[in-house]
Amino acid sequence: MPELAEVEWYRKQWTAGIGNKIVDVQLHAQKRVFRDTDMRALSKKLVGQKLLRSATRGKRMLFEFSGDNWLGLHLGMTGKIHLGPANFHPDKHDHLVLYQRERALVFTDSRQFGRVRFHHGKKPPDWWTSDVPEITSRKFDQKFVDQFLDRHRQAPIKAVILMQNGFSGIGNWMADEILWRAKIHPAKRAGELTAPKRATLFRETKFVVRESLRTLGKDFSDPPRSWLIHQKWKRLGVCPRHRTPLKHATIGGRTTAWCSRCQY
Repeated sequence: MPELAEVEWYRKQWTAGIGNKIVDVQLHAQKRVFRDTDMRALSKKLVGQKLLRSATRGKRMLFEFSGDNWLGLHLGMTGKIHLGPANFHPDKHDHLVLYQRERALVFTDSRQFGRVRFHHGKKPPDWWTSDVPEITSRKFDQKFVDQFLDRHRQAPIKAVILMQNGFSGIGNWMADEILWRAKIHPAKRAGELTAPKRATLFRETKFVVRESLRTLGKDFSDPPRSWLIHQKWKRLGVCPRHRTPLKHATIGGRTTAWCSRCQY
């Protein structure tokens, strides 16, 4: 599933279309990615309007169009957005295509766990606004993290970091990366973390997000080779620090990798 940094990279794929009008819209109206979406309004109101700007929030994207129109996208597990030529012909998994004179803006999702939402109004839609601070913001501070951990004291820390109402945009691989860098066992209960460990967790969360945006988020390049992600999915993956074989288990409903020597 695309996480915070990947979502930022995908958002930028439509940047070439900014300032240009939508001349036609094609969509697969019966697909579940459009659940609770007014597809007639989407098709009717976007035609003739310009793409103005876009933004990400956690794992979500919002595209603003002229005429007070807003398009929200969530990539789910297999969603992608990309550009196509002006004469682009949608495949069965290309559920939404916004045509411009020189290109097509395409949303593809083979498994349809993603979502397309549309809103017409002068202000961003309610489903976009959130009280959850972005990890890159100053509001995501040690106090916020401590309070969030306190609300979920009995849960494994891996599960807590995956909660989008606290750690917005963090998914499976980033959570494992953060915990490995912080030297925290993923099954440890949140309430068992000492103040120094909480401080380390906060610091490494900021670091992993910042560096992921600098690499993956910028041009989809890999994070540094010293990161856990390069070993996490290998059958015989080892800890990048000292080559100890990694352990694997399902924690917080997700396949989790950790080092038994340095995570405790």
